[in-house]
Amino acid sequence: MSSSETEFIRIAGLPEGEESLEATPPSTGQLPEVLPVLGLSDIVIFPGMTVPLVVESGPSIRLIDDVVAGDRFVALALQKDPEATDAGPEDLHQVGCACRVLRMLKFPDGTVRILVEGVRRIRFTEFVSREPYLKARFEILPEPVKKGLEVTALVRSVRDKFQEISKLSPALTEQARIAVLNEEDPGRLADLVAANVNIPLADRQRILETPEVLPRLKLLLQLITREAEVLALGSKIQNEVTSAMDKSQREYFLREQLRAIQRELGETDSSAADLAALREQIEQLALPEEARKVALKELDRLQIIPPSAAEYTVIRNYLDTIVHLPWNVSTEDKLDLKAARELLDQEHYGLNSVKERLLEFLAVMKLRGAVQGPILCLVGPPGVGKTSLGRSVAHALGRKFVRFSLGGVRDEAEIRGHRRTYVGAMPGRILQSLRRAGSNNPVMLLDELDKLGADFRGDPAAALLEVLDPEQNHAFVDHYLDLPFDLSRVLFIATANWLDPVHPALQDRMEIIELPSYTPEEKLEIARRHLVPRQLERHGLKPSQLRLSPAVLRRLIRDYTREAGVRQLEREIAALARKTARRLVEKPGRRRLALKAAELPALLGPPRFTPETASTRRETGIATGLAWTPVGGEILFVEATAMPGRGQLILTGSLGEVMKESAQTALSYVRSRSDRLGLDPRLFEKHDIHIHVPAGATPKDGPSAGLTMTVALASLLTGRAVPPDLAMTGEISLRGRILPVGGIKEKVLAAARSGIRQLLLPARNEKDWEEVPKEVRQRLKVHFIQHAEEALALALTPSPARPRSGNGAPKPARRARRRRTAPAR
Repeated sequence: MSSSETEFIRIAGLPEGEESLEATPPSTGQLPEVLPVLGLSDIVIFPGMTVPLVVESGPSIRLIDDVVAGDRFVALALQKDPEATDAGPEDLHQVGCACRVLRMLKFPDGTVRILVEGVRRIRFTEFVSREPYLKARFEILPEPVKKGLEVTALVRSVRDKFQEISKLSPALTEQARIAVLNEEDPGRLADLVAANVNIPLADRQRILETPEVLPRLKLLLQLITREAEVLALGSKIQNEVTSAMDKSQREYFLREQLRAIQRELGETDSSAADLAALREQIEQLALPEEARKVALKELDRLQIIPPSAAEYTVIRNYLDTIVHLPWNVSTEDKLDLKAARELLDQEHYGLNSVKERLLEFLAVMKLRGAVQGPILCLVGPPGVGKTSLGRSVAHALGRKFVRFSLGGVRDEAEIRGHRRTYVGAMPGRILQSLRRAGSNNPVMLLDELDKLGADFRGDPAAALLEVLDPEQNHAFVDHYLDLPFDLSRVLFIATANWLDPVHPALQDRMEIIELPSYTPEEKLEIARRHLVPRQLERHGLKPSQLRLSPAVLRRLIRDYTREAGVRQLEREIAALARKTARRLVEKPGRRRLALKAAELPALLGPPRFTPETASTRRETGIATGLAWTPVGGEILFVEATAMPGRGQLILTGSLGEVMKESAQTALSYVRSRSDRLGLDPRLFEKHDIHIHVPAGATPKDGPSAGLTMTVALASLLTGRAVPPDLAMTGEISLRGRILPVGGIKEKVLAAARSGIRQLLLPARNEKDWEEVPKEVRQRLKVHFIQHAEEALALALTPSPARPRSGNGAPKPARRARRRRTAPAR
């Protein structure tokens, strides 16, 4: 057999009477020195066995033709890889069997059937040819046997085990049983049993490669003992299954007889037919075994309860819930990353980092073929597209999408359901959503996770711990259903505006993905691509009938909205569309309307928001800070003044406890640096200092205003003003170290929007600077600082009205200090 040709050898049936593997005395005759070699894929030939084979490939048929035309001897060996199509010397086991071809039959389909008889065990010593088929030299393996009690005992044990197997395996023929009973030679007995018992090919090859009779019998006894145990266990299982089936059939016949009796008595009604249909539906559904047992048990109870009883409705609703839950119904995932990327780009502008994380999640799903992994939680301000991102993921996967809002949910039973002992009990919202979706692998969006409440009825967040834990939700138990339901295939995506209200244990079970607020340029592009076309369609307008230029959209964004997302912007565009529709209806001759930015006040009223912009005046005691809010970043002004008093610190502006502590820390730091700042220490004892943060009706808190308060106090007490185009953020320690803060991107965007040109940011927040859009970074000059002294050096500009020393620092003279510390003047 050449290396480029293919061979396929398999067991096949021959005419009746020639199918069994029977033991016959090996044919006598002189074996040649070189034999043609034929590989076998699924059978091991033993000496003395007569076996039918089928030869299909051309080279193998040629080999058989040459063998039959010659001395009829051929070497058969098991292939190491059954799927190998071009078996070479390295693909064959080194021990095989020299065989004699007893009969050959050719068929019209081109195949050849042969009957071969095993002659001797042989080991290949050298392969002498590969063309036109394999030929090899070999050595005959002697089969020594030592007569004795051990061999006799082994023979008897092998024969007994074979008889035991023959009783459990109907596939064994009577001819094989007789042959084993009458075989006296220990070696041929071992080969005969190995050929007829169902043991793996590798184990048969091991027996073939064991020429000594005693070790061969020991190995065979181990293998057939294991096979006997497997057959006994299988027989026991089969008997149990048959018994259960007999019991089911008996119950079925009894029920049919009962129904026949009821029909004869005229007792049949619609409820009986309804329950029969329900039973048939339960039996046809592929329910888990536990659910099936419970359903049938409840159905049996239902059949003996009068329909007028209150419990009848309770059980019937329970069975309907079991039947309509998607226990084994799922949708096929479409894991095309390219299509998913196109869909996400089509439905959402920007948010590149978020899209990349979602695509990574889908890629892992494609490789694993399962969802099991972290639960995603999208955190960001309102209106940035968290809910629509979840819907897009469902569309990209080809899954059903279900959403339920957790806002205002205070009852733990909303998640886990009510127990059936309560009147009006129903499943929790998890199972209700799955029932509506009709599949057990939808994308389930848990919206507004941070709006969960808790009261005397329980904590829904605690119930969600099991739902959102990949290690536990494969056996989620709803109180109403009271059966384990597999939630591991559900793709959960949670959304929240901020994480502070979310239970820490719940946060630990989720992977947090933050969605930043949109920049003005992103809002402009979103309005142009999505919002304007959608509102035109909703108001029956064509794109040619209302044109909103980029200048109009920019003014809408700047003067009529103040948000991190685009919801208010869409409402303003909708208002313009309505007014345009009215104008077109009132003046039919007018076909189009192109709005200008100057016309917006006439249509929408005066600007609703006057953006907080940097002051153009230099004033001492005022510093510009940066703040984060749920709707984006803002700038805020910290004002400080001093008045004669007793050294008290007055704080106003709806400040929280953390912010008040930041003010105390800022004042302590400035007092500790009195000498360096040229301040009279007695100033703090004779003056009260008042710090105010405007917009007093708005609560404020957090440590990030510490640096701003420090600069404002230093500006007030030194009389040096802070540049109006400079803003800052950072937490300050008593030693003046500037600590990192959060929300850098939102704060920087607010600064750019408000006309700020320079920023002071903590050095440890430098990594967050890269998240700021490139066009914004190019407009700002940023200073990354580690200590408050750096901030004071950059922020406090010299006062031209004050006398200076030669090095530019304030003169330490008492009169000069008094002049600096007289803010009333």
